[in-house]
Amino acid sequence: MKERNFKKELVSFIRTLVIAVVCGIIINNTLITSAHVISGSMENTVMTDSRVMGLRFIYSISDPERFDIILFHPPDNDSSIPYVKRIIGLPDETLEIIDGRVYINGSPTPLDESFIKGVARGNFGPVVVPDNSYFVMGDNRNGSIDSRHWQSAFVSRSDIIAKLYFEFYPTPHVFE
Repeated sequence: MKERNFKKELVSFIRTLVIAVVCGIIINNTLITSAHVISGSMENTVMTDSRVMGLRFIYSISDPERFDIILFHPPDNDSSIPYVKRIIGLPDETLEIIDGRVYINGSPTPLDESFIKGVARGNFGPVVVPDNSYFVMGDNRNGSIDSRHWQSAFVSRSDIIAKLYFEFYPTPHVFE
């Protein structure tokens, strides 16, 4: 009798475990994702060795916006390791960087980028961001390989994996 109850409990436990694993896989591949940040290109917003989490489905119900922090497949790299950067230029915008400051569509006023680390250097552009593409940069401008450096400068919307919302390790916080 005890052996029969043990078998029932074991089968019930295994079934519950399988359902939990399948649900976890489905959720991780359709709703949310997490990533390990291995570079300092987004410091001080996202630190090296951080673990971050984002929503995969968000861009199926809304468009990416300027300053969103995204997880994406880089355009010039076949690596399976996704990158984390911030969207700076949107589709059909003309973007130019003068003395490290970003100007959109010939505006006399640069973007307010109080989140960047240190003083950025250099000039770039002007470039026109293609349809369904984005110009991305790291917050640590002097330590980031991003749209300014890639041969294919723009991230296609189809290469965006998720919008990142928060860091859960080592210091939990929400991205603004």
